[in-house]
Amino acid sequence: MRALPAAAAAAVVVLALAGCSASAPVPEVAGGERGGQVKPQDDNAVRRAWVDCMHQQGQTSVEQDKDGNIGFPAASTDSGMPSGYDAAARLCDEKVPGIHQVQQADNAKFLEMARKWVECARKNGYADMPDPDPKEGTVIVPRALFDAVKWDAASRACEAKFPLPGYRIGE
Repeated sequence: MRALPAAAAAAVVVLALAGCSASAPVPEVAGGERGGQVKPQDDNAVRRAWVDCMHQQGQTSVEQDKDGNIGFPAASTDSGMPSGYDAAARLCDEKVPGIHQVQQADNAKFLEMARKWVECARKNGYADMPDPDPKEGTVIVPRALFDAVKWDAASRACEAKFPLPGYRIGE
């Protein structure tokens, strides 16, 4: 058996310790094994790790549903999210880097879901319902256009058939 040079041995120890230092397992995002082929990531594991991180930061209203989708809290402040949410999200985005790829894939799905819900809402009495935000896949209803009676009617008519992935009122 050949001995490793001191620098290589130190690097191996550092790498071994780095892999064992986290208190919770973080999903493997990609691997360079097998001639550079990338192992596919488990999107639900990435989402779960991000939600767990958010809970560790005190953002316990962020949840993952039975289908693996992440649900965000209803707007409770003028900025739209609970106190400390933005800082927690930035921290968890760094701790769970695979969340960015998962969010991009989810946003396309959510945009399509939101478009179907908006189309249904327009057919069910909310003719001036705005198109969903194409970047987030959420419906953003300006306060001037929000009508609780129309909203409730559209929600009752559309939610079961076309679940709304997210919305904000008041922007």
